[in-house]
Amino acid sequence: MINRFRVTAVLEGWSFIILLFIAMPVKYLLGWPYLVKYIGWAHGILFVAYSFLWLQCVIQYKWKFKFAAWAMLASFIPFGTFILDKQLKQQG
Repeated sequence: MINRFRVTAVLEGWSFIILLFIAMPVKYLLGWPYLVKYIGWAHGILFVAYSFLWLQCVIQYKWKFKFAAWAMLASFIPFGTFILDKQLKQQG
């Protein structure tokens, strides 16, 4: 379970970075909204998967509130899921 969560977290993190730093500038600087449409769609699906797996991990591994809150907050912070992945990897 934790490995699925980690993979999804990294993919969700990359989709967020691409959305923020590539797709959004292309939309607003070049007037081409298609990247935001498709990358945003993929990011949304990955976020739902991340949230679902997060909940499963909270229940299965009995994460403390502070860590569970950080794990959810990490998905809203650019590069946050990469930091979370390192922490999860260190935990075993």
